[in-house]
Amino acid sequence: MTPAVSVIIVNFNAGNHLEQCLASLVEHLNSVDWDALVVDNASTDGSDLKVAGFGPRVRLMRNAENIGFGRAINQGMAATRGPEVLLLNPDARLLPGAVDLMQNVLRSHADCAVVGPTVVNEDGGIQGSARGDPDMLTGLFGRSTLLTRLFPGSAVARRNVVTAIEARPSESSVEVDWVSGACMFVRRAAFDQVGGFDARYFLYWEDADFCRRLRAMGSLTRYRPDARVVHTVGRSSRTAQRMAVRAFHESAYLYYSTHVTGSAWHPATWIAFVLLRARCWWRLRTTERFLA
Repeated sequence: MTPAVSVIIVNFNAGNHLEQCLASLVEHLNSVDWDALVVDNASTDGSDLKVAGFGPRVRLMRNAENIGFGRAINQGMAATRGPEVLLLNPDARLLPGAVDLMQNVLRSHADCAVVGPTVVNEDGGIQGSARGDPDMLTGLFGRSTLLTRLFPGSAVARRNVVTAIEARPSESSVEVDWVSGACMFVRRAAFDQVGGFDARYFLYWEDADFCRRLRAMGSLTRYRPDARVVHTVGRSSRTAQRMAVRAFHESAYLYYSTHVTGSAWHPATWIAFVLLRARCWWRLRTTERFLA
């Protein structure tokens, strides 16, 4: 029997967070028929063994190597059947009603392919998971940049990071450019139609690329602010920080050259290449000092 909702979790050394994530599924998905698949990207911390304690609803697929987030999601989609799919990070956990609220949005908007919740830190602070399409100014006014912290009310900062919408009696969600892959509620038919995640993105920015390609086909992304998910940022990437730093900058360049300039030969692409290489070098140096 095909479940109403399939959950796909890509795990890489998430530690005890994976167990907490799976426990939140058991606790908060009792109103729907669901199954879950954990795609493990060659974890070495034993976190994949946590899956065995959650019975027949939750399956484990092991990869012999870390194939990246996007490719692992595509693997998981091919191995599940639910027409609605919850993509959830292993270091995230559902809060009460989150899936029901996102499901209501998907079912009431025929042109909607993806719904994202408000993603919050452990202390309740909003992470800014609903975003505007990245452009040249995103590097200056991104989610965690100094200029965004100094000028959070500026138009460019609010375009890049959507944290709330004006309350309207007839509107419980709002259309946005993209939402974080830490938690996405996805219509499978739209995922299949767009060809899934672009496997060229090993880690980071594949969510922005995915939503942008969906929008080009007429399928929209919406943000449901009263649906909430707790996310412990970077739990997996901490175990491979240098890889994560490189992947972030490589994916940023791929997104920029694909969607912003549209050409590897555009002068702005070369500028972005130089700036991203320099930023990557600086971040790697910082990481080395931190790990020393």
